[in-house]
Amino acid sequence: MYKLNDGQKIPDFGFGTYKLNGLKGVQSIVSAINNGYRMLDTAYNYENEGTVGRAIAESGIDRDKLTITSKLPGRYYAYDDAITALQESLYRAHLDYFDLYLLHWPNPKQGKYVEAWQALIDAQRFGLVKSIGVCNFLPEHLEKLQTETGVLPTINQIELHPYFNQAKMRQYDQDHGIVTMDWSPLGRASSVLKNETLLELAKKYNKSVGQIILRWEHQLNTIPIPKSSSPVRQRENLNIFDFEISNSDMEKINSLTKPDGRNKNQDPAVYEEF
Repeated sequence: MYKLNDGQKIPDFGFGTYKLNGLKGVQSIVSAINNGYRMLDTAYNYENEGTVGRAIAESGIDRDKLTITSKLPGRYYAYDDAITALQESLYRAHLDYFDLYLLHWPNPKQGKYVEAWQALIDAQRFGLVKSIGVCNFLPEHLEKLQTETGVLPTINQIELHPYFNQAKMRQYDQDHGIVTMDWSPLGRASSVLKNETLLELAKKYNKSVGQIILRWEHQLNTIPIPKSSSPVRQRENLNIFDFEISNSDMEKINSLTKPDGRNKNQDPAVYEEF
């Protein structure tokens, strides 16, 4: 468990739900819950908050045992729009509150992320969300939030995998009491899973490449949120707490990072999401 800067606690491992929709999505998410996942990550723009809510209802697990995250899209960053969109998300998911609610991207050209952040601060006060955070925010965006509202996020969810390990951003988050959460923790099943260094380490530790990557991220003190529709892979991804990667092997993985390692060149300094 991680204790956030607002006093709330969340699991140190989560389950991503991007592109898990409809009946198959419900079945995959119920499977994940049955396999032990207790934190689910969705977003308004994933168009599956209803799927997540249905899976929660069908899982048989008490709501207060689960940590549910969703995200506000940039097109609703005006204050009133943000509150309404959040309420709409809760209605879709048949939930009374989200445990964690995030701004999805800073969208710096629009310049509305501070207004949206103020809406989240108030939504937390209203009881619609327990904790608030951001995704893909750079230091300059975080500094502006602190300067203008006095409130820093609990979480910064960023792209993080062996080809883009975000060392400077992780350090910034840590220095400011912000927990780093990893989207695309396995590089969206890219060529990273065939990397020779990682294959050698998988053999050495008698684990899969995916388990090596997720354990590396755990030891970086970040929270990976891998997605899988396969019950076998879901269990495999969770099975990373019975071994430890040595410091020298951690450095081998750290050395794989690339300056242009983003999967889709989504640079938060310029990327706009709506």
